[in-house]
Amino acid sequence: MPNLFQPMTFARGPAMKNRFMLAPLTNLQSHPDGRLSDDEFKWLTMRAEGGFGLTMTCAAHVQRIGQGFPGQLGVFGDEHLEGLTRLASAIKAAGSVAVVQLHHAGMRSPKDLIGEAPVCPSDEAEFGARALTEAEVARLIEDFIAAAVRSEKAGFDGVELHGAHGYVLCQFLSPEINKRTDRYGGSAENRARIIHEIIDGVRARCRPDFNLGLRLSPERFGLQLADIVDLARQLMAEGKIDYLDMSLWDHRKEPVEEAFQGASLMSYFTDLPRGAVRLGVAGKITTPAEAAACLEAGADFVIIGRAAILHHDFPKQAADAAFRPVPLPVTREHLRAEGLGPAFLDYMNTWKGFVVQETQDA
Repeated sequence: MPNLFQPMTFARGPAMKNRFMLAPLTNLQSHPDGRLSDDEFKWLTMRAEGGFGLTMTCAAHVQRIGQGFPGQLGVFGDEHLEGLTRLASAIKAAGSVAVVQLHHAGMRSPKDLIGEAPVCPSDEAEFGARALTEAEVARLIEDFIAAAVRSEKAGFDGVELHGAHGYVLCQFLSPEINKRTDRYGGSAENRARIIHEIIDGVRARCRPDFNLGLRLSPERFGLQLADIVDLARQLMAEGKIDYLDMSLWDHRKEPVEEAFQGASLMSYFTDLPRGAVRLGVAGKITTPAEAAACLEAGADFVIIGRAAILHHDFPKQAADAAFRPVPLPVTREHLRAEGLGPAFLDYMNTWKGFVVQETQDA
């Protein structure tokens, strides 16, 4: 089995110097128009300098109406190139692979943030979302591809498509959400078509060694595990992506669906033939022992989220097998020292039990 500090090659693009990938973490720190802020630059470059083999941006929206949260990094216009270029250069200078996560929130774009009704594969009353026309689906595919081209122009080594967590690509995959009757709805094949067409477009229009990953959720959001396993099997057999990033919520858990229980959720993906495609897992991996256990269970690399918020140099710290992240809750001063700006600090303060709550004297 590989160890956590063994380099990992991809079919395309530079190798990771170790098996630690920074999770794409919402941090609310960019400017309202999507341009990179100094706070977000500092947050990400500290992780690259802290030893992550691959440093991924937060979810960066590919259309203005795809914005999912305030202060989100944008990759939908050339006005974003200056900041993205600066960021890519600094990440790579620190010896880390530089990747942008491409995102569109779909029905989860807040109306008061985007100024209009959000869009979705189908009308969705709960979110006040309207169905995309077929022409708009074509536009969405083009804008994902254009964002990849823009990321390449900025100097990034690759991009990851965000197909997880109930955002627009995940909405297409969900038979509960996607009620379309055209070529993008109905069968599992049709519901996954948008992802295949984006992948094909990125491959056609970016350089041959441009790294391409995909993040998937295996359950929740109306998804069916069998569909996601089949999609993962197909994508790894085709070899058009370089890695699959499975967001498991908890790397130790069993599937929610009763028919699949009795084995770990992770095992349904580690058991698949993967050819040259690398497989990574995310989900409450907080210690070196847990990270090593994921590799022993068959993953090629681990994606680190909360532990990377707590320690910008988690990979370096993990060289000591006995290392444990600082216990929660932590002070705002600790997080500030770890490179979180004011907006990110306020956001983390909303995570129950993460930040020490300041008390005021009566």
